[in-house]
Amino acid sequence: MTPVADLPLLDSFSALADATRCRLLWLLEQQELTVSEICGVLQLPQSTVSRHLKTLADAGWVSSRRDGTSRYYALASAGDEARRQIWALTRAHLAGRPGIEQDARRLSQVLAGRGRTSQAFFASAAGEWDHLREDLFGGQFAAQALVGLLPDDWVVGDLGCGTGPVLPLLASSVRRVIGVDGSDEMLAAARGRTAHLANVDLRRGSLEALPIDDHALDAVVMMLVLHHLPSPAAALTEAARVLKPGGRLLLVDMTPHEREAYRQQMGHVWLGFDADQVRRLCDQSGLVLRRLTEIVPNADAKGPTLFAATAVKPAADSFASSVVL
Repeated sequence: MTPVADLPLLDSFSALADATRCRLLWLLEQQELTVSEICGVLQLPQSTVSRHLKTLADAGWVSSRRDGTSRYYALASAGDEARRQIWALTRAHLAGRPGIEQDARRLSQVLAGRGRTSQAFFASAAGEWDHLREDLFGGQFAAQALVGLLPDDWVVGDLGCGTGPVLPLLASSVRRVIGVDGSDEMLAAARGRTAHLANVDLRRGSLEALPIDDHALDAVVMMLVLHHLPSPAAALTEAARVLKPGGRLLLVDMTPHEREAYRQQMGHVWLGFDADQVRRLCDQSGLVLRRLTEIVPNADAKGPTLFAATAVKPAADSFASSVVL
């Protein structure tokens, strides 16, 4: 197709001399359409619509793109100011004409028809949808998308980052991530996982004495860490220290269980935490617990039920508010 900018002005707008082609362009300004959809709106045979589309495309008024086995047509982006003025004038003369009003009604019907296939599918597949969606897209895409809600200027700490599974997820959406862990071996694995991420800063240190300055973080994540720590209260106090006033803590850990073998097999110090324990730990550290909810386990999960707790470091001039559980 000849670039719009290279077409003589008269050649580019002479295609508008036909009223049907003007109606067709009005449709394509509203919505991308296939040839068959245009036929349905304009009540014209396919050969006529295809001929008009070719004339408009040759004149630079129509663009097209392929979507699977379909081809969609749209009003081409206006090239210069003269073309924009020509189309604005043409559109103004079309407004209110009976043919355009009928076209608008039929266009609505065509667009409604597009959704009927999806509606029929969901009506019949509701019971299988969760399994089908996970089969197609995996089970992690929602978490990867939702982390995009984080402000992109935040600095976030992943305390007890281990081998770093959470670090790339956070790094994709915030300005900087500081990962802290006390194990050289764990940090080596985390460095390998995040070597390509310039905004990840890994530091060796104790969670009870963090190598992070006061008020340096907008948010802190402690993911399956607290049950390994001899003094959870000290670790949460440190987390509160490095948080800015108004900063947030996300704590994910196990609810109480009786699997004593975990102490020897996996180095667990605590066999989970109940809501009262989490509330007390937050109070001791100067954090305000906002919410604690159990996480629904996957069907194939073999470990204890997890919970997610969110807490906030109060602003200097505010008072702790009530806890919602």
